[in-house]
Amino acid sequence: MAEINWDLVPVLNNTQIESLRAPKNSVNPQRPYAFLAEQERASTGAVVNVATIFLTNRECPFRCLFCDLWKNTTDERVPRGAIPQQLQLALAELPPCQSVKLYNSGNFFDRQAIPPEDHDEIAQLVSTFDTVVVENHPSLCNDACLRFRDRLSGKLEIAIGLETAHPEVLSRVNKRMSRETFQQAVEFLVGEQISVRSFILLRPPYLTEELGREWAIRSLEFAFDCGVECCTIIPTRSGNGALEQLAATGHFRPPQRASLEAVFTTGLEMNRGRVFVDLWDFNRISRCPSCTTAQQQRLQNMNLTQSVLPPIPCGDC
Repeated sequence: MAEINWDLVPVLNNTQIESLRAPKNSVNPQRPYAFLAEQERASTGAVVNVATIFLTNRECPFRCLFCDLWKNTTDERVPRGAIPQQLQLALAELPPCQSVKLYNSGNFFDRQAIPPEDHDEIAQLVSTFDTVVVENHPSLCNDACLRFRDRLSGKLEIAIGLETAHPEVLSRVNKRMSRETFQQAVEFLVGEQISVRSFILLRPPYLTEELGREWAIRSLEFAFDCGVECCTIIPTRSGNGALEQLAATGHFRPPQRASLEAVFTTGLEMNRGRVFVDLWDFNRISRCPSCTTAQQQRLQNMNLTQSVLPPIPCGDC
């Protein structure tokens, strides 16, 4: 396996990353930009209905190299009361669910994104859910998490993007965290009875297909070693400008479906916690017209059963 000369790897800063972006989408601070109901295997082993609400709020202060979530954010802090209004609108239209994910394209405990003055009302609005999942950066895992936990009727779970345990890649994707700060955040939260799930990128920038597969598996192992209860494997996707730039210079390519299947299988066989694959934009990495739908359904069934299912043969790919 060829070694990577890290001295030759381009490193993009905040200004460069922002300069490569297309314009943001038009969003309304009084409405979530999306919401849906889906099924997920819970930590209890039951398959439950989950309400996933994508909140509209001020853009995350970090400029991660791979991120495209900024597309549906505002440039200014949303007014007090806007987030509860968004929740009310979504919950009125969603079916009854056991869990809720409040994803805000950044960090729930960023005071400029989710006004802390709204935490009480948010907690009241989600009081009927057994589990409330929010996302957050390790640097913002502090006592604010504990105060919000104490407001909830159900269990709080915090999702943190590890992205990769590869130290050289992690230091170059502008995440503003290290393996050590990730571990410290997880240990803090788990010690306070807050479960943690982690997002793992499959083939982030700079890695070959083989290295991308290897380091996704090593990242799963590292996350579980830290105390994470659940991991989601996300195929790294282009579309944010920066990754197109890296692709043009040979420093990024999206992963292959075979790698996603292999890493998912290995993750499930670890039997150390729940492992999911993100099937958003699955057709980007599975383009076969004969089997893509069946392949996606197989992976979704593996998400729900947390077991490895027989592969689906295809004579066309």
